Amino acid sequence: MSNAREMSGDLIRHHVTNAPISEDSYFYPIANFFQSMSIPFNKHVLMLLISAFVTIGISLWATRRYRKNINAQPKGLSHIYEMLLSFIREDIIIPNIGSEDEKRWTPLAASFFIFILTCNFIGLIPFFEKVGGGGGATVTGNFGVTMGLATITFMAIIIAGTLKHGFIGHWKNMIPGGVPAPVLIILVPVEILGMFIKPIALFLRLGANMTAGHIGIVAIFGIPMILSQTYSTGIAFSVGIIAVALNVAIYFLEILVCLVQAYVFSLLSAVFIGMAIHAHH
Repeated sequence: MSNAREMSGDLIRHHVTNAPISEDSYFYPIANFFQSMSIPFNKHVLMLLISAFVTIGISLWATRRYRKNINAQPKGLSHIYEMLLSFIREDIIIPNIGSEDEKRWTPLAASFFIFILTCNFIGLIPFFEKVGGGGGATVTGNFGVTMGLATITFMAIIIAGTLKHGFIGHWKNMIPGGVPAPVLIILVPVEILGMFIKPIALFLRLGANMTAGHIGIVAIFGIPMILSQTYSTGIAFSVGIIAVALNVAIYFLEILVCLVQAYVFSLLSAVFIGMAIHAHH
């Protein structure tokens, strides 16, 4: 029984962590080329590159009509893309940042949404089980990746506040006016800590939520594997059928989670940027 548990734990870690590109993978020559120049190239790097190219490709393809004619009628993907940008602008940017700065910050929020959504969906494709030594872990479950995205938001907060209030004014807005000097001893460290907590909350939330779904799927599949080493094959097979049915339901739930997490990251980024711009509120 202990060996079964250890096997199950190893199996779960195997399927939710990053891994080098396998030698039998089609991508191994590319990975070997980068590694020869001391540039790391693993499964998550590959997934990041694919997501970046998909994000750029969709954006270029969907806006090709408007680049030729600004008054062109949307059609197909262009129509979907226009509805998405309209939703981000009207439901995320304007309520939290304001109409005056919508043109400046809508591209950032839209890029976050499309890129994170693409990363999340790619993590659901079983194909990546064959690319690396690990399983089909999503790249947005890698805290290094989510930390990078949160760092962009952190820099955007500083830039937004500086553009609106000036460099000195942005940092002064962190402390409310008229606060007694003794209170500043407590308030200043709290505000500085809060400045870093915002991006930390962003990358932890995204990474944890995307990893949790994959752990749940693999853990459910691990139950019949554990039972097969202790009970009869018939019992393990029956439980396996139930496990497959449960994971089909969880897989569709994961699709919804992919959408929600892309939306939440974009929304909270807009909220934090808006707080820097409208500090007096």
